[in-house]
Amino acid sequence: MRITGLGHAGLFVETSAGSVLCDPWVNPAFFGSWFPFPDNTDLDWAHYGRAADYLYVSHLHRDHFDAENLRRTVRKDVTVLLPAFATDELERELRALGFSEFLRTRSGVPVERDGLRIMITALTGPGDGPIGDSALSLDDGETVLLNQNDAHPLSIPAIREFGEVDAYFAQFSGAIWYPMVYRLPHSAKREFAARKRQGQFDRALTYIDAVQAAHVFPNAGPPCFLDDELFEFNGTGRDGESIFVDQREFLAQLAEARPDLAAHMLLPGTVVEQKGAVCETDHPYSEAEMDRIFIDKRAYLRDFARRQQPALAAERASREPALPPERLLAELKRWWEPLMARADRICTGVGGPARLDVGDTAIVVDFPAREVRLWAGERCRYTLSTSGDLVATNIARREVDWSNSLLLSMRFTASRVGPYNEFLYVFFKCLSMERVEYVENYYDSREDEGEDIEVDGWRIQRRCPHLGADLSRFGQIEEDVLTCTLHGWRYDLAKGRCLTADDHDIRATPLAPAEPAAAAVSAGDREWAAVVDTDDQAVNA
Repeated sequence: MRITGLGHAGLFVETSAGSVLCDPWVNPAFFGSWFPFPDNTDLDWAHYGRAADYLYVSHLHRDHFDAENLRRTVRKDVTVLLPAFATDELERELRALGFSEFLRTRSGVPVERDGLRIMITALTGPGDGPIGDSALSLDDGETVLLNQNDAHPLSIPAIREFGEVDAYFAQFSGAIWYPMVYRLPHSAKREFAARKRQGQFDRALTYIDAVQAAHVFPNAGPPCFLDDELFEFNGTGRDGESIFVDQREFLAQLAEARPDLAAHMLLPGTVVEQKGAVCETDHPYSEAEMDRIFIDKRAYLRDFARRQQPALAAERASREPALPPERLLAELKRWWEPLMARADRICTGVGGPARLDVGDTAIVVDFPAREVRLWAGERCRYTLSTSGDLVATNIARREVDWSNSLLLSMRFTASRVGPYNEFLYVFFKCLSMERVEYVENYYDSREDEGEDIEVDGWRIQRRCPHLGADLSRFGQIEEDVLTCTLHGWRYDLAKGRCLTADDHDIRATPLAPAEPAAAAVSAGDREWAAVVDTDDQAVNA
């Protein structure tokens, strides 16, 4: 098996049974904010697009789904490997680009095509990308590859049943706007960013330990920011207030934590020759060039930015002009109020008004009243402020997922009083009736049916109130505080209260001293349960 790194999450996998092109991203994403790091524009994209037998797009985030690159360089008779998402949005988008051959998969179920075994693990919860994320497993008879992308699979043991992994392309770098866009004191932002980076590393390490691959390649990140307005978000920022750890920094930290692990740099153009557990890599860069990319990063990025000025200018020119206040309000009312009328669980979960400052116009999205109106000075726990042209462009394009346009662009500021609210984020990524219906039905289907388990002296509900994770596998209790290690949500069992967010109370009662605890979490499950920061619901981009 030969694997060529294409930058970010992009891979070109060649086997004797066919070749697979994965997530080929090269054009700037999210209002021109994100670019692949390092620069991958000089790759022979037309070659990869012509040579591929299969195309795999893990999900619709635009650092994975590059419509322009797919339209321009990938032949349209390629067979698309389609994850089993709850909606058919990905298929519709690909059909609109001219693709017509689809291999539909069932999540976690292997399929064989001409000697190549393929398995896609699809995630379909409201917190999983834009209504879906996925991971790809391939087996050509000699080598097993796992391409994680941004997915955080619920069952690594199930993925390992596909085959002992030889080459693991692991997601390692942040894809979120927290804490950079928040209005916080600099010292607080720096502290939260440090925690976030550590949380990202801990999550990656948990998966690396669980997958037990012969070779690990950090992949799917980080982005870089070439617009002057965003340049200081690059890497960990000027003073540690950003979260975007690069490949070399991650590998150094990984070497310290797991000195015996075979981990390798993967850059645009890197070629990996993998035969079972035997691996050789060939980089297109000299040591001096790699030092310039990672050590003299600011100068490298300034040069990259100069080359990309035409692309940045074209993106700015493509935006719609800001709308006058009365039309802005009318457009949002016409679009959002019918969605809110159906979104009972989302609106109840938000539980109050949120303020959207669009230029000089302040608008309230009143979730309890299911109303969009001008702000009248009332207190709002959540405030998001951005420019009028970005909102006007989202309105004109009917962007159904503002996390996939505005939020990941980081061209906004935010503040909140109190904890993170999952439902507010879900609303902004579900701005179509199809998505609202799906999410409302999802929450309905996840309603706790009353099943309890016993863990470390407590009888608790089996399903986490957040996204329904099985607490017999993911629950850890210390000093009467339960942590669901899948997403890091915490619960005070004595009070039955969620410590991470509102409206996620848990059912819990202490066992009598003589009553044995019957369902302790196994050490094996704890070993691979992923720990993530609660603000990392995205996005996972």
